[in-house]
Order: sequence, then C-alpha cells, then structure tokens
Amino acid sequence: GLVDMMCQCLSNSRDMCKGRQMPIFYQNKERNLFTISGNLATQYPQAVGWAMGAAIKGEDHIAASWIGDGSTAEADFHYALTFAAVYHAPVILNVVNNQWAISTFQGFAGGERRPFAARGLGLGIPGIRVDGNDLLAVYATTKWAADRARGGGGPTLIELVTYRGGAHSTSDDPSRYRPRDEWAAFPLGDPLERLKQHLIRLGCWSEDQQADLEAQLKEQVAEAWKEAVSHGTLTEPPFLDVKLMFEDVFAEMPEHLKKQQAKLLSLRGELS
Repeated sequence: GLVDMMCQCLSNSRDMCKGRQMPIFYQNKERNLFTISGNLATQYPQAVGWAMGAAIKGEDHIAASWIGDGSTAEADFHYALTFAAVYHAPVILNVVNNQWAISTFQGFAGGERRPFAARGLGLGIPGIRVDGNDLLAVYATTKWAADRARGGGGPTLIELVTYRGGAHSTSDDPSRYRPRDEWAAFPLGDPLERLKQHLIRLGCWSEDQQADLEAQLKEQVAEAWKEAVSHGTLTEPPFLDVKLMFEDVFAEMPEHLKKQQAKLLSLRGELS
C-alpha cells in the first residue's frame, strides 16, 4: 500500500527491501510485482522468461514489463523480443516513449523514422502505438494484449507515446537541452485532466466531485506519511539493523561474512 511505498523510500525499519534499493524500486510478492531494476532493459528478458515458465507449467498467467524509449538501444530489448517470438511467450512488452532518453531526443536515439512499436514486426510480434496520455486507450490496448496472450496468441509490443514533463532525476537539468515551457506545448496534454474532462462531458463526474476527491487523497497521503515516519526515516530512528547488509545472499552465511559482520558490529560499538 501507500505506507509500504513510503517506507521503502525512507529505507526505514519497515522497508520491504531492507534499505537495499533505490526509491520506488520495490517488489510485492503477493501481487506478483517483480523487483524494479535500475539497469536498462533487464526487466524485459526477465518478464519473457517468467512468462515462458508460466506457459510451461500450464498456468493462466501473463507477464508485463515497461522500459523507456532509450532502453530500446540495449541488447536485452532485442534478446527479449527474439525469445518472446520464438517461444510464443504470454507477455506484454511496453515501451514508454516519453520523448527523452535523459537528454537525448528520441527522434535521434531511435536512429530511424519508424516508431518503436514497429520493432517487433520482423519477428512476427504485433506492435501497437497508443496515446499514452489517454487512460482509456491504454486500458483498451492493454486488455486486448492481455486477452490475446492468455488465449495463446503470444507476445505484444506496445509503444505508449507520452512526455517526460520533469527532470530525468534530481541530478538532471532539462532546461539545458530543451525549452523550459516545452511541456505546455505537448499536444497530448495532461492525462488526469483529460480523463476528468471526459467524465464531466459524459455527465458522470463534476468539478465538485473532483475537489472532494483531491481533498480526500491529500488527507490519505498525509495519514500514510504520518504512519510511515513512525517507522523511522534516514535521519530519525528506528533505523535498519546494519547486520542486514550481510544477510539474504546465502542460505547459510559463510565464515568470511560472519567475520566481516562481527568486525563491523565491533567497530560500531567503539564509535558509539
């Protein structure tokens, strides 16, 4: 839930990843959410492999993975497409084309005029290019691909056309390589605002309902934050036990790690 996500970002005593991952790079085994990876495109072959395993076991499961447009330049992107095509894996491979691979415009990064969705066609993988800022279009496309995969139709490659409105990271200054107001000129607009206006036109939503919802969500986030920080922050206790950095690698900790752990705990005692 929301509290678990915040605790993972804070690397506190309730962090499901025990302080070993970047913010938002979490997992949830109960919901079949595989650990998010910061390495470019590695999740593609992982998703294909998992989907192949599910198919071999006769399970009615599918896998889905997402990468950015820049990651299509990685070898793992092509490996995954090849395996998915050959083994007819029940997988949905998504490319989130937000126009920028950090500071490189996707038009240059692509090195070709065809869209990213076309890259699977040579392998016999259907490719669909969809307005990534249209929630209903994304849902309809994804459902079609999911139903197709579950029905034995194999993989689908989906390109989600969107725009990265902010910086790539806190170390990135997008104003150095694009106009500051470029986001305002993006023709596909804000996905949340578009959905709201669509529902209002249908008569099933209103500005008053929107205001009430936003107030409820702000209260929910504030309550979740209050709960999350009670389990510690990066600067306030309770902190994660330093012993954790030596655990969860081996079923039984080898002697050299036991010695390192003991030495660290001894040094920590001397410094405290």
